[in-house]
Amino acid sequence: MKKREFLKLTGVVGTGILVSPLMACNNEPQKEVKTEEPVLENTIFTLPELGYAFNALEPAVDAMTMEIHHDKHHGGYVTKLNAALAESTTFGGKSLEQILAAIGENDTAVRNNGGGHYNHSLFWKVIAPGGASQPSGALGDAINASFGSYDAFASAFADAAKTRFGSGWAWLSKSNDGKLVVSSTPNQDNPLMTNVVEVKGTPILGLDVWEHAYYLQYQNRRADYISSVMDIVNWDAVAANFAAL
Repeated sequence: MKKREFLKLTGVVGTGILVSPLMACNNEPQKEVKTEEPVLENTIFTLPELGYAFNALEPAVDAMTMEIHHDKHHGGYVTKLNAALAESTTFGGKSLEQILAAIGENDTAVRNNGGGHYNHSLFWKVIAPGGASQPSGALGDAINASFGSYDAFASAFADAAKTRFGSGWAWLSKSNDGKLVVSSTPNQDNPLMTNVVEVKGTPILGLDVWEHAYYLQYQNRRADYISSVMDIVNWDAVAANFAAL
């Protein structure tokens, strides 16, 4: 029996209070005895607005790819994440970041779809049109301190994206020791998933290298796609992510 059906049958109301009659042996009037019954409250996630037109990133990324990528792929992750959470007794009431940090090897549906939702939500922001074309200020200083120069970072990041076998992501993250680090993950994993990834941290820049992100326009030329997207990164958005940590 599903939990929702069980709650209906047992008389649990929205506040989580179970009211049951108790008849005394001396035929006194019934008394209501209230006992606490915890009710799982699963967080429900929604597809965020893209925030700009599907053709706003052309010629780097074509409008059809953006529309399918956002509405179908990202939308599908959100729908499946909510379905997985509805069946979960582990992740209810947690933020998306808390969910990702708690994911284990066997939490397949939440891992794939929670990661897909988080990763894409970050991606749309860091490739949004406008913003600085290169990092500066505190972020620029941190990149220079961690990699030696922006060019060295860009090369390391592109290599991580190019060499990710199959589907996955490349990341620029702030690690637990405060340094910036480049890494890549398979599928929809990300550095917040501390129980399942090697390089842990908080992502500030992510690049989707699943084929659905580029194949309509670039076919098998992943390197060309990576180069084009790196040219349109909104470094103001990345700097805001960095400053929030």
